[in-house]
Amino acid sequence: MIVHLAVVLWHWSAHAHVPVPLSALKSVFVTVVILVLPVLGAGLLWTDRKRTGAWLIVLSMFASLVFGFVNHFMLPSPDYVLAVPPHAWRYAFVLSAGLLVVTETIGTVLGAVAVPRWRRSMEVGTRALVEATEPASAH
Repeated sequence: MIVHLAVVLWHWSAHAHVPVPLSALKSVFVTVVILVLPVLGAGLLWTDRKRTGAWLIVLSMFASLVFGFVNHFMLPSPDYVLAVPPHAWRYAFVLSAGLLVVTETIGTVLGAVAVPRWRRSMEVGTRALVEATEPASAH
């Protein structure tokens, strides 16, 4: 998650330097879905809300992956990597866009693997708790 956050901030900086402006709606999406939700999800992994954290990570990473791939590599727009004008930050923009695809793919896959694992561990933990609190004659 730290690597993803570093790449997001690097790409955001490249957006500002080139400049490649985003619409208000895209800016909100980037701030909430790409920046805040994965960090919130990662924070929840350190609590008893691990499954919620894993879901936040997998959903936000997948949404980020689709958004970034479509906007950077498919749709003709100022955000399209081949449309970025010559600038000292152009290569940073293009490279960080590619690295976002990598980190968001990894985040999506790891989150998808974590969700069912934490579900099973929660079920086992709940079952053990119930058995521990039942009267001895119930066993």
